[in-house]
Amino acid sequence: MKKFFPAVVVAAALAIPAVSFAQSSQQGLTRAQVRAELVELEQAGYNPADNQVNYPQNLQAAQARVTQEKLARGDTSGYGAPAVGTSQAGGPAVQPQAVTPSQSVYFGH
Repeated sequence: MKKFFPAVVVAAALAIPAVSFAQSSQQGLTRAQVRAELVELEQAGYNPADNQVNYPQNLQAAQARVTQEKLARGDTSGYGAPAVGTSQAGGPAVQPQAVTPSQSVYFGH
């Protein structure tokens, strides 16, 4: 028992860092992704060197325009949510006739 306990402690001490690294699934953006996003914002009319007083509003407006453009592209690409509409198929539902006690499943049991 005395030899087993230190072995368990050492094994746990070695396993804890491995588990902590395995749980970090979120990765940051790469430099290329950040540059691509900045290019999208600049194409939407955002200028990072212009008017620092209205910075948050200008950035949010450009992000909204980029989002709208992406949604518009998604609508014409054939992907995305299905078109809203209705369709009817088949005939009207048939109402079952009333079941008499002699036609019951449990009749005679």
